[in-house]
Amino acid sequence: MPFGSAGSNSVPQNSTMKIGRFEIELLSEGIFDVHKNGDLSKVDASEITSNRRINDLPDESNIVGIDPILVRDQDHAILLDTGLGWGLDAKSSYTETSNLHTNLSIFALKPEDITHVVLSHLHFDHAAGSSYVDTNASTQPTMKNARYYVQKLEWLHAVQQVQNPYRKSGIGYNLDEMYKLYAEGYFELLTTTYYELIPGITLIKTGGHSPGHQIVKIQDDGQTAYYLGDLVPSEYHLNYYAMRLMDHDPIQSKKAKTLILRQALKERATILFYHSIHTKYGKLIQDEERRYALAEVK
Repeated sequence: MPFGSAGSNSVPQNSTMKIGRFEIELLSEGIFDVHKNGDLSKVDASEITSNRRINDLPDESNIVGIDPILVRDQDHAILLDTGLGWGLDAKSSYTETSNLHTNLSIFALKPEDITHVVLSHLHFDHAAGSSYVDTNASTQPTMKNARYYVQKLEWLHAVQQVQNPYRKSGIGYNLDEMYKLYAEGYFELLTTTYYELIPGITLIKTGGHSPGHQIVKIQDDGQTAYYLGDLVPSEYHLNYYAMRLMDHDPIQSKKAKTLILRQALKERATILFYHSIHTKYGKLIQDEERRYALAEVK
């Protein structure tokens, strides 16, 4: 029975799933309201109804989940995007908001156990948890033993946007703490469309949402999953394009989305969502009307 298709209600899901040798965990930071100026505020999950339908969404849906993704095998612990990181900084007022420390501790991990960090792009809501300010007001990498993988084009565009601000609606760049990570050599700046992170995990530059936006393909033992970043932020975006006012290049974004979803359907791949509220992942299928839908991952 499909779930998570356009117009479906929420379906309870476990946070853990397997793709071959890889164990995948969704690290939820919570649900947030994105204001028109790009600011965020925490939303009580009890205020979110479970019967929102695709036709109820405005062109820019402003309620989002934020879910970094942990991918593990025997030798690696890989983080896909780092979330907001609220609560990491010294004297933070966000004491009731999950951050990477509290999320990773659920799985008996510490930030220093992370071996790789993949940043789909550098917008604040996907990358802010990469660093924090300690009690001495010094910027520190949250995952101090990891390399941070980002497209070089994305870094250059982000720096340009900070220096000469011009951005679309939604959340933009804030590189205040990123400069130190870059200067200290934590970043691995990629210049190719395809990059094998480790055997079974490939980073793919798509552009569209931002010039250097990249997605992640996870493949092992005949199973495949895709983390699509903001190319397809949630299950509502499978058949519905609501990103026109937020994407840097809407035509490229729609082109990349079309190609990737076609390929994922052929591979019967699982799709992982970063901004979903209800359905965090599912196996991509087509329903009776040939719309994309999601089947339960067994």
